[in-house]
Amino acid sequence: MGIEKVPAKIDMLHGSLWDKLPRFALPVAATAILEQLFNASDIAIVGNFSSGDKTVAVAAVGANSPLIGLILNLFIGIALGANVVIANAIGRKDMRSVKKAVHTALIVAVLSGIVVTVIGELVAGKVMGLLHVPDDVFPEALLYLRIYLLGLPVIFLYNFEAAVFRSIGDTKIPLQALLISGVLNVILNLFFVIVLHMTVNGVAIATVIANGVSSLILLWKLLHTDKCVRVSRSDLCIDRQSLLRIVQIGLPAGIQSAVFAMANIVIQSAINSLGTTVIAASSAAFNLEILAYYVLNSFSQACTTFVGQNYGAGNMRRCRKVLGLCLAEDAIASAAAIGLILISGKFLLSIFNHDPEVIQIGYVRLVTIFSAYVFSMLYEVMSGYLRGFGISLVPAILTTIGVCGIRFAWIYIVFQKSQTFQTIMLVYPVSLAATAVLIGIALLVYRPSRRLEKKAV
Repeated sequence: MGIEKVPAKIDMLHGSLWDKLPRFALPVAATAILEQLFNASDIAIVGNFSSGDKTVAVAAVGANSPLIGLILNLFIGIALGANVVIANAIGRKDMRSVKKAVHTALIVAVLSGIVVTVIGELVAGKVMGLLHVPDDVFPEALLYLRIYLLGLPVIFLYNFEAAVFRSIGDTKIPLQALLISGVLNVILNLFFVIVLHMTVNGVAIATVIANGVSSLILLWKLLHTDKCVRVSRSDLCIDRQSLLRIVQIGLPAGIQSAVFAMANIVIQSAINSLGTTVIAASSAAFNLEILAYYVLNSFSQACTTFVGQNYGAGNMRRCRKVLGLCLAEDAIASAAAIGLILISGKFLLSIFNHDPEVIQIGYVRLVTIFSAYVFSMLYEVMSGYLRGFGISLVPAILTTIGVCGIRFAWIYIVFQKSQTFQTIMLVYPVSLAATAVLIGIALLVYRPSRRLEKKAV
């Protein structure tokens, strides 16, 4: 049958790699960038068209970024586990395992979304209070969070569906789905805020609706594809072995990503203590810097998926080649993205807020964080390489030490002695450099392709 064929969107097992890695990575980056731009439209629209205090509205949406990032990063990491499991099975030409993993992943996505929504709604007020959000921002920030939490089941579903498509080398379908839903998001944002005179509640509702549309588009595609990842309603059940393997690889990857969000929550709390203007500036800058990060991270995802398939096929030499090319091509792509953002940074910041102080503080954040992106690129790609072999726990532990440990200590020791925005920003290069060194040491110690190559002999 057609659905039993190994898909050939991008042949990761044969031929040249230098051109296939960007073909995989750049649509992944474009998908994440578009998603961020559409999310940024929440801030831009309430910052320019809200009927209330525009700076408060921007700060309210921005104050949620670290917390939402914590939740999403954890489950996007678990979705990456599904990507690796499916890619390994494709490399082995084990289509039965592919089918089980795909159906298990989709059910896990929806059930996890429901559970996190319920828990989140119960603790939303207390969590927001722990972030030291200013009194004038708190009600709007809590309202945005409560509405956003309602959309988690469809948001999780989209990310797991996208991971399924990427495991077969198809990165364009998730991009197309996001483009459609993103345009809808902007239209709804404008309608709710300008026409209905809503504030942060309007952009939150628009975000939930748009995510629902993108997840439904991908589900329809999976139900009708002729590839081996085709979804059948009758096969929707959780396979225990697939679930354990997805969690074994995905949970540490999710923890690794969530650690950043946890550390950023502590940093956001420190930023919040500096006032509404600083919150608004930091939020606006974050929406720009994250664009370059998505370019950087897309090659890490490419590394994981390409290594995953080649590891399944037993081609260790090709795995090593993937790592080298990902590092080289990531450096070029990331440098280009950073350069474009810095050149137009002040203009782009002004789109979010016209206050000169907001623009100046935001640009300081951009310059400081971009100076550390070389370290971020190194540890992301090396971590992606290890995950392709199913080595996920060690990078998670080392990231916890390098990022969480240093950032926590910095905020509670260094920042207490010099409570300025620049002091907070300096923690990024320090923590990222330490993490890159730790992951590099782990790679040298494990040398997974060499060890597995020797075992095969």
